[in-house]
Amino acid sequence: MKAISTIYLVWRKGKGSRRRIVGEIKRNATAGVRFKYISSGVEDAQKEGFTPYIDFPDTSKIYAENVLDIFGQRLLKSERSDIQKYHDFWSIDPRYKEDKFYLLAYTQGMLSTDNFEFLADSHPVKDLKFVSEICGLSHSKLSPDTLSIGDKLTWKLEKDNPIDKSAVKVFKDSIEIGYVKLVHSRVFHKNLKSLLKITVKSIDRNGILNRVFIDISF
Repeated sequence: MKAISTIYLVWRKGKGSRRRIVGEIKRNATAGVRFKYISSGVEDAQKEGFTPYIDFPDTSKIYAENVLDIFGQRLLKSERSDIQKYHDFWSIDPRYKEDKFYLLAYTQGMLSTDNFEFLADSHPVKDLKFVSEICGLSHSKLSPDTLSIGDKLTWKLEKDNPIDKSAVKVFKDSIEIGYVKLVHSRVFHKNLKSLLKITVKSIDRNGILNRVFIDISF
């Protein structure tokens, strides 16, 4: 899978809070899959109440055993009747539907029981397509009819953003909508020809735009 380089473990205190990159998961042919914490991210997150992932309690250790088996427990079980709908939403390539590393990268491994996400740093390869989410909506409080499914959005790099040098701001016409999710935004900075496209995939409305999922494609 040339599209995925690293999956980052991301944590945040709660909705509206800043995401913190606290760990990384890498895979290669010789070493297999390894997980380690990123000390600077852990230190920042601990100030907001972060505690290590329960199965990986030592933040100074490199974990090389059962990494995918443990993190893979966050994935939807393949025997579920709605598994195809799940795969369709997350744009899963059927060739990799049994690959836990790939599934974790593409579905983000989100659960309602904790504040972790698994966000892949992608390369702008041919036919790249993955699902992300627009961030910052809790602050912008946009009208629920601002966006529709299928809308084509424009984007702008914000290399001077004081919080994230890889920030990408998203627009509908002249309206500022929010930002591409942390880590997912990095692929835009690797694509100097500005060919990446953003399309609204799914919308959760609750008086305002609550959550907006987007397709990012090349």
